[in-house]
Amino acid sequence: MTRIYVAGPMTGLPEFNYPAFRDAAEALAGLGFDVEDSSTNENPTPGDYHGWLRAGLAQLIRCDAVALLAGWETSGGARLEVNVAATLGLRVAPLAEWLAGTAVAA
Repeated sequence: MTRIYVAGPMTGLPEFNYPAFRDAAEALAGLGFDVEDSSTNENPTPGDYHGWLRAGLAQLIRCDAVALLAGWETSGGARLEVNVAATLGLRVAPLAEWLAGTAVAA
């Protein structure tokens, strides 16, 4: 089973964009993916943005692929995740491609 990480913008968005993350995770799970959703993380270092990044990266490195939410390009954290994923050879594609079945894991 392909393990897929959901990446996208959070900072400055209503509810930290959690509804979009959770909707994506639910849709991907419904297609049979094993999903890592960083919106469910707890910050190991409250009040420090870097704790969120470390928690997300720990999830990402266990995955085979990344699904990108709309607006990911505006997020420094999501851009970092995409760079790490590409370096690790993971398949990175927009959420819509995963949902349409046109993206395949590396």
